[in-house]
Amino acid sequence: MKLIVAIVHDEDAQGVVEKLTENGYGVTKLASTGGFLRAGNTTILVGVEKEKVDKVIDIIKDMCKSRKEIATAPTPIMGNAGLLATYPVEVKVGGATIFVLDVDRFEKA
Repeated sequence: MKLIVAIVHDEDAQGVVEKLTENGYGVTKLASTGGFLRAGNTTILVGVEKEKVDKVIDIIKDMCKSRKEIATAPTPIMGNAGLLATYPVEVKVGGATIFVLDVDRFEKA
């Protein structure tokens, strides 16, 4: 048994959950934050047999496409302590970060 932990962009999360559910996988969805922009992410947990890991990962990859967004990043203004100016920065968002963990024991009560 394996536990797949996938961290996906909020915009991709609903599609991932729907597609995994359509394919018969049990899914747990958790709200999370992190990354450069401290943007909203969703952490998805899926417990599957070892043979099904690649299929789940393929579904996640298909549903989570990377894209670029413009964000504002603060930078200190020289000579004025405590003042910040913002400037646009192009950042890559989307995609997925996926971990596959061994599960010693699984019970469904």
